[in-house]
Amino acid sequence: MLLRLLKSKVHLAAVTKTELHYHGSITIDRDIMDAAGLLPYEQVLIANCSNGMRGETYVIEGGRGSGEIQMNGALARLAHPGDRIIVLSFAYATPEEAPRHHPRVAILNEHNHIVETFDADIA
Repeated sequence: MLLRLLKSKVHLAAVTKTELHYHGSITIDRDIMDAAGLLPYEQVLIANCSNGMRGETYVIEGGRGSGEIQMNGALARLAHPGDRIIVLSFAYATPEEAPRHHPRVAILNEHNHIVETFDADIA
């Protein structure tokens, strides 16, 4: 049996732009991706704190230091610039691996500056 656990979390990112006529995805500043341990094309769940909407997509790398959090394609309908979102990715672990797993969390301010990063302790 495998358990699905939180791998990475970007907490309270501010949407900077929406682009409806794009193939899909979420574009995230590469510095933010690195801080949270996200990879290009990794599947993510987006939770919009401003309106309660959720959606799944994949990550596209944005420019380093740009602060970019852009919702693309259909996800552009789930947010407006300024909305605060949470980006979550998950990984599978065995029951034996799970107690040693620590998700990587990056907390952002309203300007998408990283204010804190840590490996969460789930035990």
